[in-house]
Amino acid sequence: MSESRTSADGGMETSYGFREVPDGQKQGLVNQVFHKVAKRYDIMNDVMSMGMHRAWKDAMISALNPRKEPGYKVLDVAGGTGDIAFRIVEASGRQAHATVLDINGSMLGVGAERAEKKKLSGNLTFVEANAEELPFEAGSFDAYTIAFGIRNVPRIDVALSEAYRVLKRGGRLLVLEFSEVDMPLLDKIYDAWSFNAIPQFGKAITGDAEPYQYLVESIRKFPNQENFAAMIRQAGFSRVTFTNYTGGIAALHSGWKL
Repeated sequence: MSESRTSADGGMETSYGFREVPDGQKQGLVNQVFHKVAKRYDIMNDVMSMGMHRAWKDAMISALNPRKEPGYKVLDVAGGTGDIAFRIVEASGRQAHATVLDINGSMLGVGAERAEKKKLSGNLTFVEANAEELPFEAGSFDAYTIAFGIRNVPRIDVALSEAYRVLKRGGRLLVLEFSEVDMPLLDKIYDAWSFNAIPQFGKAITGDAEPYQYLVESIRKFPNQENFAAMIRQAGFSRVTFTNYTGGIAALHSGWKL
């Protein structure tokens, strides 16, 4: 399979990293990856981002600026370990309610345990479901967030359409994802780090390099900033923008249901 990025026209549906897999098989393969890394997910993100993911997530929450009122509802997709949801609840003064949705039960188990320790269980609901088929009524949420998860969804266009459906009118979509580096020297450094160092660190941490190899390759296959913004517009969102972090290693995409 080509190592070039997919476009706004699709291609991630059958892309398991640089491998082409039959239609319908990607989700099961991705599930296996996250079952393997669930217990060490935060360490994985530290390795993948060189520790920067914490600052990027904080910036995402600042951009969201959740309302400090009990009726504020957020759906955090592919957020099983609770990292984004916890930040949202705390930023709202523990007023908001966050529904954490993930297709992977192992990830949700980690999140539920962490929520108990943080005494945030009353502000959170954990749901095991598919981002392509959300089990919620239309217009249920004020915001939809997803951090470092959209590239693992086979049918990204379907997931974005579902995001649009479940948001209230005036609701906001925020997607934080690894993206295309736009600085000439940094892109070479990051490529070297990604393809040479990250799988080896993954093997040292978890005993298995393969999940990290997939994750690195999936970053390279994901549409660049402009193409992903086009996909968000195609799903019906308005005022679509993106902000690059650390030279484009990651980007925060924003859209509104108006």
